[in-house]
Amino acid sequence: MNAAKKAAVLLSGGLDSAVTLFYAKREGYDCHCLAFDYGQRHAREIAMARRLAAEAGATLETVKLPFTWKGSSLVDDTLDLPRRRPLAEIRSGVPTTYVPARNTVFLSIAASFAEAIGARAIFIGAHQEDASGYPDCRKEYLDAFDAVLRLGTKAGLEGRLELAAPLIGMNKRAIIELGASLGVSFGHTWSCYEGGVRPCGTCDSCILRAKGFEEAGIVDPLREGYHAHR
Repeated sequence: MNAAKKAAVLLSGGLDSAVTLFYAKREGYDCHCLAFDYGQRHAREIAMARRLAAEAGATLETVKLPFTWKGSSLVDDTLDLPRRRPLAEIRSGVPTTYVPARNTVFLSIAASFAEAIGARAIFIGAHQEDASGYPDCRKEYLDAFDAVLRLGTKAGLEGRLELAAPLIGMNKRAIIELGASLGVSFGHTWSCYEGGVRPCGTCDSCILRAKGFEEAGIVDPLREGYHAHR
């Protein structure tokens, strides 16, 4: 592998970041992943991230960065997760699962990591259409952060570092179809906001994932033969 084609990949263990990792691998990048333990409700995603990185032949660094100030139902289990919301509601407004400035924090750390290892790109699996109203998943935000990289890092000033968001214009169906073509093990991804044995099937993330698999005509191995228990 050409060392000049290193990439830093944000890998949560979720569906979108898994597809992004395997996309970067297909594009010829030597992938070095970052997973964040930020006090989320469960550790299932991080376990999946380890497995996915190994399957992709990538390295993985896990950064422990607890968001002790809370501010989100993803990191504060005294707050209720939104459940059984219609798609129109999911896609409007900013939900309680928004973690304040999470992508800004993660991408800033990824920028330092990328410069240190000589990566040419930082890959993030954000996408706009099914982003549940998250402001830091919009194309405008990612374009702005790409400008930050180019202005605020040595590698960026020298034209050697950029932000890549290959899924930004896709919906969940297209992402799943892309993942299938790349050979992503969907059973080794975790999207549910809870960390049980099976996905809850009622949180926003589960609803969007189920819709994507249904539209793609692909069976989700995490839900095969299973009906939501809530």
